[in-house]
Amino acid sequence: MLANRRIVLGVTGGIAAYKAVLLCRMLVDAGAHVIPVMTESAQRFVGKATFDALASEPARTSIFDDPDPIPHTTLGQTADLIVVAPATARIIGSYASGISDDLLTATLIATRAPVVICPAMHTEMWEHPAVQDNLKLLEQRGVHLVAPEEGHLAGGDLGAGRLAAPEAIYEAIENTLSNGDLQGRTVLVTAGGTREAIDPVRYVGNRSTGKQGYAVAEAAKARGATVTLISTVAAAAPNGVEVVRVESAAQMHAAVLERSEADVIVMTAAVADFRPVAASDSKIKKVEGPPKLKLEPTPDILAELGALKKPGQVIVGFAAETEDLASHAQSKLERKNVDVIVANDVSAPEVGFAYDTNEVTIFVADGCQRHVSLRSKRQIAEEVLDTVGQILVR
Repeated sequence: MLANRRIVLGVTGGIAAYKAVLLCRMLVDAGAHVIPVMTESAQRFVGKATFDALASEPARTSIFDDPDPIPHTTLGQTADLIVVAPATARIIGSYASGISDDLLTATLIATRAPVVICPAMHTEMWEHPAVQDNLKLLEQRGVHLVAPEEGHLAGGDLGAGRLAAPEAIYEAIENTLSNGDLQGRTVLVTAGGTREAIDPVRYVGNRSTGKQGYAVAEAAKARGATVTLISTVAAAAPNGVEVVRVESAAQMHAAVLERSEADVIVMTAAVADFRPVAASDSKIKKVEGPPKLKLEPTPDILAELGALKKPGQVIVGFAAETEDLASHAQSKLERKNVDVIVANDVSAPEVGFAYDTNEVTIFVADGCQRHVSLRSKRQIAEEVLDTVGQILVR
């Protein structure tokens, strides 16, 4: 997959720069043409000669000392991908702000190639609002983020901010360069929480914001799929994605079954399990006292899709849990006759509804399961679609 791909490896000034050496070797071994670009600070941690010996070309360190009169333009225009590992707070801030003050930032701004950013810094820096805001802005612009890990940091500290393992970064590069794996496929995604009317003002609902579903739709589109998103939220439609607006479980049920021939169906929506048997035509007044609500089950959309499942089709369900995640997810996987269940513990910090991050375990019908640690919902979407892609080619 990486053979003959031109990859610019940006290395910035942090103790984790030594891991960039390992990443460089992995990429070269895979057949990639690797061009290191080192900042001045990076050279205080790892010598230029190390990358000169391992990479496909000598490391570049300066706009002005380069034999190419416009090295940043040449590097940016000819790259298939740029990866920055480690990426310091300074490089992230400069890139987000459009500041071109060295060869690496100039190359990042001059490129139209995919960019993968791999932050590494102390926990306090990683958690600083300015750093997080800059990363969110870059992700909104389409930059791919490989979130740091938790572990031992320089100086003996322990916490989040350690550069992701070279293997994880390598995998992210592969995934980024294989975004066409859903070319020619139709993908149906649901998003948001349904609203079941009590009266014209009130409803029975849940906390889902649709963020994960929108992330899946965007990622599937980026991989070449024809995507339809059935959504209960009013967020703007992702570029190139057909959006069908619904509100209730009944409306979602009808919209999904009408499009149930899709090659891939990803049910991220939080569909209400129950609804009022009868909704009032007028607002129920407070003076009338608490209304007595009689509830009935809503249609089980995922189970119906599982019963209708055609050969070669991949169906993915989501499970928001607060306890016994594995047993509930495994049971749902079997009962619904689907290929994948993506389960998350919505009681965990920064997981699930309203957050821009998620942490999931992916359960596959063949018995495989994989935990995906806390990261952006777009990254979770990529992990889910990687699993879908693996099933499709079996």
